[in-house]
Amino acid sequence: MAAHDALVEHLSVNVRASLRLFAFYLANGTLDLDLLDGFDYRSTVFHSGSSLEQVFAIYSNVLQVDADGMVLNDGEAQYRVAQWVRVCCDPSYRVEPPFEDWETELHL
Repeated sequence: MAAHDALVEHLSVNVRASLRLFAFYLANGTLDLDLLDGFDYRSTVFHSGSSLEQVFAIYSNVLQVDADGMVLNDGEAQYRVAQWVRVCCDPSYRVEPPFEDWETELHL
């Protein structure tokens, strides 16, 4: 074990798996099929870095992890992203509940 390994925390396998699947569904066009059915959102999300940045910010801000590194609400985090994507594709869609500032905050 390298000396820095004892000082550095890594994301748990469960968090990494959730992140990987989220990225797969997003890129595959299969993120929350119920909410986004009929919307090919990929050109909207992948058109600019800031849209993709916002998607990952919402996902990571909403995602909750317990003390053992187990993801508690992957479905909720993906759904909140899907709501943001839906608004981008369908301005008449109303997000319920509305996003709170902490959900959409971009961290440096």
